[in-house]
Amino acid sequence: MTSIDPRITGFYSEYDEAARLHSTATGRLEFERTRELLRRYLPPPPARVLDVGGGPGTHAQWLAEDGYEVHLVDPVPKHVEQARERAPGCMATQGDARHLAFTASTFDAVLLLGPLYHLAEREDRLTALREAQRVAVRGGVVAVAGISRYSLMQDYTVSAGLTPELLAGEVSQVVGTGSYDGSRGFTVVHFHTAAELMQEAGEAGLGAPHVHGIEGPGWAYVVAAGRCAGQEEAGALVADAIATARLADEHGVFHDASAHILVVGSV
Repeated sequence: MTSIDPRITGFYSEYDEAARLHSTATGRLEFERTRELLRRYLPPPPARVLDVGGGPGTHAQWLAEDGYEVHLVDPVPKHVEQARERAPGCMATQGDARHLAFTASTFDAVLLLGPLYHLAEREDRLTALREAQRVAVRGGVVAVAGISRYSLMQDYTVSAGLTPELLAGEVSQVVGTGSYDGSRGFTVVHFHTAAELMQEAGEAGLGAPHVHGIEGPGWAYVVAAGRCAGQEEAGALVADAIATARLADEHGVFHDASAHILVVGSV
């Protein structure tokens, strides 16, 4: 297996990724919209789905429940064990998005919902995208996610934490370059613009890509409500945030205003 940055494996060995999409209103928003969008594009079950960087099996669980044949790959041993427990119907193994241990044309759909934003080097991201296409059948679906380049700025703003020092330092660096060294509460990340994620997908050979803002432009209001009024009150905003995300997608606007961006194309 290709070497993973130890800062990434160290972070996820300690962080409770298994709870992230269920413990907050914004997590629910991300989960529900991601599932909604994937169900739009995935071939019908029992198609074979490879969930690359699938973490503790959050999406593998509902995919298996929907009737898909799911194989999950993740570089973090803790995640692989959690995925086996959470989604007993799926195969979970340790692996690297840049070197998938599968023969060509094995899967009907390949998901990369986490790897691209943890691959700081552009060539590594292109390698992961090409590997996803290699193991997908002809005509298969490849779905890739990125974190919006502007999400850090929005997050600090709604939490009243955008100090002059942060604005001049890491926030400006992320907005300008997409690069983040993980020095404050996260790990090594590359933040994408929607155009950049589309460009990388196209350069790697992904055909007819479609771009979506996962949470839509209302996600930051859900964050603010959760921090100011509590998660129950924030949860009441999730349905409206989803409706706003759908409307924004319908008109092809505000992709970069979402916390996460999804690009879906064919092989």
